Amino acid sequence: MTMYKAMTIAGSDTSGGAGMEADLKTFQELGVYGMTALTCIVAQNPNADWAHEIYPIEETTIEKQLTTILQGIGCEAIKTGMLGSAALVELVANTIDKYNLKNVVIDPVMVCKGIDTIMVPEAAKATKELLVKRALVMTPNLLEAAYLADMPGITNVDEMKQAAATIHDNGCRYVIIKAGDRLPGDEALEIVYDGKHFTEKHHPKISGSYNHGAGCTFSAAITASLAKGMDINASLETAEHFIASALRGSFCLNQWSGALKHCAWRE
Repeated sequence: MTMYKAMTIAGSDTSGGAGMEADLKTFQELGVYGMTALTCIVAQNPNADWAHEIYPIEETTIEKQLTTILQGIGCEAIKTGMLGSAALVELVANTIDKYNLKNVVIDPVMVCKGIDTIMVPEAAKATKELLVKRALVMTPNLLEAAYLADMPGITNVDEMKQAAATIHDNGCRYVIIKAGDRLPGDEALEIVYDGKHFTEKHHPKISGSYNHGAGCTFSAAITASLAKGMDINASLETAEHFIASALRGSFCLNQWSGALKHCAWRE
């Protein structure tokens, strides 16, 4: 039996809903052996309205983790999550080149849930300059896509397409921009662009769901599918089904947050 392997370069979410924890749950559910290069630890403070507190891991330690996985084991696909410094982004870019990695999924985590400002501008700038051109797939939300495309903001479908075209022109082969619940209406929209065709994907918004970790889970499902040898269209369809099921099964954790049900797609 073939063992498919994937790696996530991401932060750890102490509450278990996003980051490395979401990635590994998704890999496991989709039949892929998951490995992690941990970039930071994120704790949530229950004494400060669940404020996110980020504790970076030293770059040399991250590099050792990457060597363990890529030199010591190997994998069929990788994804990135929270990269908290320009130096770390540069390390990831150099690693992609060093190991000639192909199935590279960049989830450009530039904002925390509920916060509409770029967390680390230097890391975001480095992502735009170094990782866009090395990505097979990028999965930005509207704020991230606007930043990557040098746009003041994205408020409609035409602007989503404009951003996708710019990101593709800068080197990414497949751009998937997620509107989520940011645009009005009863449907969540994705724009997929492969350099030739724009595809609009409409999905019913799932009322009452908890979407903490949805972006991580979506990109992880694409990564797992690519690791299994699926093409981009099949990988995207798998990810869409997986995230919709996880959202429908999502549940409340506490007064501040909820979590996806990663095993719901089997039910």
